[in-house]
Amino acid sequence: MRSLIFKEIDDLVIDSLGIVSFISFFVGGVVSIQTALNLTNPLIPKYLIGFATRQSVILEFAPTFISIIMAGKMGSFITSSIGTMRVTEQIDALEVMGVNSLNYLVFPKLVALMLYPFVIGLSMFLGVFGGWLAAVYGGFATADEFINGIQTEFIPFHVTYAFIKTIVFAFLLATIPSFHGYYMKGGALEVGKASTISFVWTSVVIILCNYILTQLLLTN
Repeated sequence: MRSLIFKEIDDLVIDSLGIVSFISFFVGGVVSIQTALNLTNPLIPKYLIGFATRQSVILEFAPTFISIIMAGKMGSFITSSIGTMRVTEQIDALEVMGVNSLNYLVFPKLVALMLYPFVIGLSMFLGVFGGWLAAVYGGFATADEFINGIQTEFIPFHVTYAFIKTIVFAFLLATIPSFHGYYMKGGALEVGKASTISFVWTSVVIILCNYILTQLLLTN
């Protein structure tokens, strides 16, 4: 299993770092600029730009928005790879050889996606960093004002909450696409349909779980 797990880490986690970094950096910048442009009242302190960027990125953007994007990238990859094996009868061949095909195909993906919080942690950092660069070099706030906003009323549990969500989303990203790929029927055309359906259902379940976890963890 070791070589399979490392292969899945490379395919699912390492290959996702580029797109996650790019999106996080620029969306953090956009959040910062939009916040600054909406603070038109001169009585409102500039440090709120940093505060709003931190809250937006840590609470919602990094764990949820990135997970929905990953449902398209990771989920489609998982469904299509397992679905192609089903269509070409490779899964049947594994069964004939006495290999537990479900364990062989799905378990390494589950283990690999336990590293998914690392991806989201990177997304959080780059989102806030992108917001800092946009605010400072866009002339919306000074570096000190933005950093003061990041530190203002910081609640450590918000980071814990974000990572709890991330672990749940990682489990969903591994299991729902695997289910749609493993149990699909038909030919090459159905592989494409299964990938689309798995993306839709993964996104829907992520959004529902996001609501439930927020209700459970953040409301008093």
